[in-house]
Amino acid sequence: MPAARESLLEAAGAALSVRPWPSVRMVDVAAAAGVSRQTLYNEFGGKAGLGRALVRREAERYLDGVDRALTAPARTAERLAAVAEWTVRAARAYPLVRALLTGGWDAGLPAAGGRTPGPGELARAVRDRAAAELMPGEGVEQCELAVRLALSYVIAPGEEPGTGELLRLLSAQTRTAGAR
Repeated sequence: MPAARESLLEAAGAALSVRPWPSVRMVDVAAAAGVSRQTLYNEFGGKAGLGRALVRREAERYLDGVDRALTAPARTAERLAAVAEWTVRAARAYPLVRALLTGGWDAGLPAAGGRTPGPGELARAVRDRAAAELMPGEGVEQCELAVRLALSYVIAPGEEPGTGELLRLLSAQTRTAGAR
């Protein structure tokens, strides 16, 4: 039942966007997805299982966005800036992504569960994806730094950085590191 599972995750995500997780009711999620409560329980076992699946899906969506940025037809520095931009936008738009990237879980979000990557693991996953996509010596280490730079904008909010600002900051970091 992949279609039902995806519909349930969409419905749960929509419910979470308008109310805290403790107020999300399984009956409402099932109805919004157009399936029975029994189907929901068969797929996820309960509300905790649905919450864990929702958190995992958001982690996967974040990493899919990283993949899109890394595979764009652009120079390496521009791709790294795109990863940083995506990180800031995703963390600001999606509370679960923000929690995954910062480790800042609040009572209004579903529990992450044991197999969900923490902030350091996600940053390393981005680095590993960059290693798979970029040529050796082409900025793999800078990709993890780009994500960590982006997280500074998430943790200490201000004006959202543009590509130009991120390129400037990332190239300054590269020059500084190269001088050592």
